Amino acid sequence: MGEDQRAPGAAEPIAVVGIDCRFPGAGDKDAFWDVLVRGEHGVAQVPAQRWDSADFHDVGGGAGKTNTRFAGFMSDPDAFDFEFFGISPREAAAMDPQQRMLLQAAWRAVEDSGQDPAALAGSDTGVFVGMMSSEWATLHMSDYAGLTAHRGSGNGYCMAANRISYHLDLRGPSTAVDTACSSSLVAAHLACNAIRVGDCDQAVVAGVNLLLTPALSIFYTQAGLSAPDGRCRPYSGDAVGIGRGEGVGVVVLRRLSDALAAKQPVYAVIEGSAVNQDGRSNGITAPSRWSQEKVLTDAYARAGVSPGDLSFVEGHGTGTTLGDMIEVKALGAVHAGARRGQPLLLGSVKGNIGHAEGAAGIAGLIKACLALDKRVLPPTLYADTENPGLRLAENGIRLARGPVRLPRGTVRAAVSSFGLGGTNAHVVLASAPSVRRPVEPGGVGVLTISANTLAGLHRNIAAVAEVVDGAAQDRLGQLCHSTNLVKSSLRQRVAIAATSVEEVRGELRRLLRDGSGNITALDRGKQARAGRPKVAFLFTGQGAQYAGMGKALHGACPPFRERLAEADAALRPHLGASITAIALDGQAHDGLDVDETALTQPALFAVQYALGMAFADLGVRPDSVLGHSVGEFAAAVVAGVLTLDEAARLVAARGALMQALPRDGSMIAVQASEERVAGLLADEPLVSIAAVNGPESVVVSGAAEPARRVAAALAAEGAKTTELVVSHAFHSPLMEPAAREFRAVAADIPVREPRVAFASTVHGSFAAGMDADYWSRQVTAPVRFTDAMTALVARKPTHLVEIGPKGVLVGMAARGGLTGGARRLTPVPGDKATGAEFAATLAALYTDGANPDWTALYPVGQRTPRRLPGYSFADTERFWASAATVRGTVASVVTKEQAVVGPVAAEPKPVAGDVGGVLALVAEIGDYDPADLDPEARLHEDLGFDSIMVMQLGDRLTGALGLPEPVPVEELLPRVTTVGELLAFAGEVLAARDDKERNR
Repeated sequence: MGEDQRAPGAAEPIAVVGIDCRFPGAGDKDAFWDVLVRGEHGVAQVPAQRWDSADFHDVGGGAGKTNTRFAGFMSDPDAFDFEFFGISPREAAAMDPQQRMLLQAAWRAVEDSGQDPAALAGSDTGVFVGMMSSEWATLHMSDYAGLTAHRGSGNGYCMAANRISYHLDLRGPSTAVDTACSSSLVAAHLACNAIRVGDCDQAVVAGVNLLLTPALSIFYTQAGLSAPDGRCRPYSGDAVGIGRGEGVGVVVLRRLSDALAAKQPVYAVIEGSAVNQDGRSNGITAPSRWSQEKVLTDAYARAGVSPGDLSFVEGHGTGTTLGDMIEVKALGAVHAGARRGQPLLLGSVKGNIGHAEGAAGIAGLIKACLALDKRVLPPTLYADTENPGLRLAENGIRLARGPVRLPRGTVRAAVSSFGLGGTNAHVVLASAPSVRRPVEPGGVGVLTISANTLAGLHRNIAAVAEVVDGAAQDRLGQLCHSTNLVKSSLRQRVAIAATSVEEVRGELRRLLRDGSGNITALDRGKQARAGRPKVAFLFTGQGAQYAGMGKALHGACPPFRERLAEADAALRPHLGASITAIALDGQAHDGLDVDETALTQPALFAVQYALGMAFADLGVRPDSVLGHSVGEFAAAVVAGVLTLDEAARLVAARGALMQALPRDGSMIAVQASEERVAGLLADEPLVSIAAVNGPESVVVSGAAEPARRVAAALAAEGAKTTELVVSHAFHSPLMEPAAREFRAVAADIPVREPRVAFASTVHGSFAAGMDADYWSRQVTAPVRFTDAMTALVARKPTHLVEIGPKGVLVGMAARGGLTGGARRLTPVPGDKATGAEFAATLAALYTDGANPDWTALYPVGQRTPRRLPGYSFADTERFWASAATVRGTVASVVTKEQAVVGPVAAEPKPVAGDVGGVLALVAEIGDYDPADLDPEARLHEDLGFDSIMVMQLGDRLTGALGLPEPVPVEELLPRVTTVGELLAFAGEVLAARDDKERNR
């Protein structure tokens, strides 16, 4: 069979797209790889936090004793970022630490797959968890007096999988698997099958194991399986038994076709797998060579490969005499006669981390995936003392005594895992297909980082900064796009708009130097918590034009470029020329340039349409719009009042009609109120107010001499006046001929209701459907910017975004006191614009709570996810309990220095009958410090108040508030979502109670 060929009918290939793990001596997958390649191990003496090894140790392994004080232990398995997952300290303390470890590793594995875990909410993603023990349950579920509802939900194999599904809101199968040592590899097999039959489109597959008691160590000792030094020596002549290990590993699986379509990086491909059972063999704990042979041949048949196609096998390799012997005989029976240029390489990760039991299979799978991805097979620990009795060479097998470089092309491998009770699993892997994705440099990007707290944000800025330090300039777009995909959904946020890696490095260094408490971009975190920003688009009027407007953005922003091309195509039939060439390059047409009204108005419209729709393409849509004069046409398209073609026809006609009028008018800006100016116009029929741009900012327009007389009169009264450089007296009686003809042009335009609130500068208020009379009147009527802005600000926008070639209206609104405190953003600030300002506007909106659809910002060649460091969880809060403390309710949050938590009082603290007492009550139920409770903290999402705790809250509130009847939970839940709302509710209840008593 050819190297890259698989038999017809082979199973659909499944890609391994994400990995995270923690094993002895390795805090993440990169550290795990270092341990493997360097040939290191993580075996150590039993930590005092687990059990007193002296109490259970006996060199001879006497009754109730273990013959070793050593095993592979993780560091800090008690650390848990409870706030990140919205779990209360009280619930976290009751949870099996294996559930906590799985939650964090699952989140990081999904991130590693190039996906934002929060974006999976509601998807049919499956969860398959392998585990074979829950010693936390053994310790705590027998403490009948101390049992709580959270202890019940915090234990159990099913809850290990269900916990992941719940917190990530996944709707696919959620299954825990216990087949002893093969549990997590069986979980991978089941996940692949579920994906292939359509039960889910992707799956989170995990294995976890934590050593909390010496129970299994005693069992292994009594069964004659335990190595006295606690070390597994797979296939070694020095092997004397099993050394236990622990850890957590998670992989994310997806159909290869889907992964490639999404451009996800692929570690390896699962081509086939099989699971079987020993049946009635030579003892329930004794392995069966024949069943192992069959699981291998079945897996190869399903993968459509032959044994000779494999380069290496990650074996079960426990270091037991019988187990290693039977495994090698089974491998030899299948592989010895295979056509292969060199012997089959064999190894076992157990030499590095110990036998991780329920997590052993996932550990082997992760090792094999990393080896295929990096094209290096790590050494087999203890291979220098190969067991001659195994006759490896006769069986066509060789141990890797050092790192082995894997060949080019498709490399295949397999992973074995055999359960103590006889359930066997074998998975066939192949290296990821080679995919050429050319890098497309240029443009602008926005690098995003988010976290649930300011301290968390600072940690994650530091993690991302390490990646940026090593990034090449041509990868900036891919790096930014990857952070948008993976790192952008949490509450505390920072975003950096940049055109160079150096720029990003510098900003990240500044943020780290300032410290988490001084990251000024985060001061608006409460806006993000409150929800999506309310954005108002302000469309600039005539006078903002210049040759080259939008040119930099055209080169840097694909959606702007595409939308400008649409506007060009819509205007070309009416202009007979390319508006893009006129606006961007300053080309003349029929002797006119961009400053001539016939071209100015279409050019402004085109740039505004492209800018407004580019924001829409990126998921930023306004809650309200306002257009100044000609700006109303692009605003009308964004609001759904006009189609692009309709607006293009109107704008082209409007500009041409105005251009054809005599140039005998004048426009003069005066610093005076509308009332003051209007008083001088009664005797000047050829002059009118053209615009009211502020309480003391008015423009008069009309015939030149009369207009200048009005201006002179105002100047004599002390008002500042400025004559504007214009071609015509817009919005004056001189525009009447154009207005009459324009009405005929607009007569056949359908009247539509705005889909977005439309602040009309004709009416000075929000407008409904605009007909031909409206568009005709718009030519001569004054631009009531002040009134329209006042109406718009009444809707309480959080951001004002100028949609035009320079910042005019946002400044005008600020000078007139018309912003209502909204943040002002200018994506194209003028002729010095670089294109980065548009990205900076997106960054500002994102920081303040918007969730743009970032993809369109980048050229296709930059839309390739790159692996980023996993989320950096807080590790300062510790949750632990020892066997010595299981008779009491254990305290929840402990410091890093504390190893064992003592019991706390079972009786609740008294709560005063006032609002302050309610805060103490919330803190007590969740086991929080009252000083840490933010009024805006959400009871469910932030504080982890589940239905159990809400019921407790309702019951306890009755006593806390001194009420004669219980507080109905059904009344409480709809009204109370945050701590502040709860306090307000309590205040209302107390006030009502006091009123009732006074009226008796």
